[in-house]
Amino acid sequence: MKDRKLKILAAVVEEYVRTGEPVGSKAIAMLPDIGVSAATVRNDMAMLEQLGYLEQPHTSAGRVPTINGYRLYIDKLMTPPSLSGEERERLDDMLESQGPMTEELLIQNATTALAELTQCAAVVSDFSPKFSIISKVEVIPTGKRMYVILLITSGGSIKNKACRLEIDLTTEQLKMFSKYLAENLEGVSVGDLSEEMMDRITAAMGAYMMTMAPLVQGICELSRDLRQHALMFSGERNLFSYEDLDKMEVVRFIEHKDELRELLDDSFSGIRVLFGESDDSFVIGNSSMIVSKYRKGERNVGSLGVIGPMRLDYAKVIPYLEYFSQKITDLISQEDEDDEEY
Repeated sequence: MKDRKLKILAAVVEEYVRTGEPVGSKAIAMLPDIGVSAATVRNDMAMLEQLGYLEQPHTSAGRVPTINGYRLYIDKLMTPPSLSGEERERLDDMLESQGPMTEELLIQNATTALAELTQCAAVVSDFSPKFSIISKVEVIPTGKRMYVILLITSGGSIKNKACRLEIDLTTEQLKMFSKYLAENLEGVSVGDLSEEMMDRITAAMGAYMMTMAPLVQGICELSRDLRQHALMFSGERNLFSYEDLDKMEVVRFIEHKDELRELLDDSFSGIRVLFGESDDSFVIGNSSMIVSKYRKGERNVGSLGVIGPMRLDYAKVIPYLEYFSQKITDLISQEDEDDEEY
């Protein structure tokens, strides 16, 4: 396509995002960067419609972008503004919190900030725990026949589970079990917590197994929780404010949002944009999801995403997403380097 048609397509997308109304040729011809008559714009828009980048909701209406039109705009035509120093400071402030900043809290703050800034839903898929090391395992008596298993990882994840036994453990039994767990689990990568490893721990308990069974089962459940990476959401209810989105589909999305896990985990680099009407596993029609990976060192350890209507201000949202993804990458990678030096 000639540059003029591309310029007109970009103008239609931006005007439609701004107004939410089908865009006519006169409105585009009046823009200072176009420089041609309304008749010429109308012909070019008709050509863009034939090519599948625009569509006309009604015969007498103007045109709106198609999914292909949005894709071409995002991939080739959009020029996102650079974030100012003041904006970067504001985003950094939104990431901070009171008390120690764990990796989990950092990611949670980024998700909350993205939802607030974009007035959309924000989601993070965090599978970095599987790269963490178990730093502490402890069994704590909390009452008659009640015990809590505490498991802490190097990434800052804290898991606990209450267990009820048939009898109270003696001090000697509790010391023995705690020592065994420390020797066999502390220093182990979460990614290595396989079912086979748990079976070996169970078998090694021998005669104590009947007594310790609830505690061993609790350890197995906690290990499965750690291997199952987290999916966190913020601002889902923002989606109800968009007239472009079907409210019942938003309700179904909120009820089944864990189904996004596979889409978020797909390997890619840079920014990826998914559209609701072109992906069967995305449950809200006329919507989009913008996703960016964040890393720890050289490996991808999670995805950060924004979900909103297809008529989204991508040039505004994408810089926020890129900034937070890079900031998380820098902070958790630096933390990893500091741990290695220590």
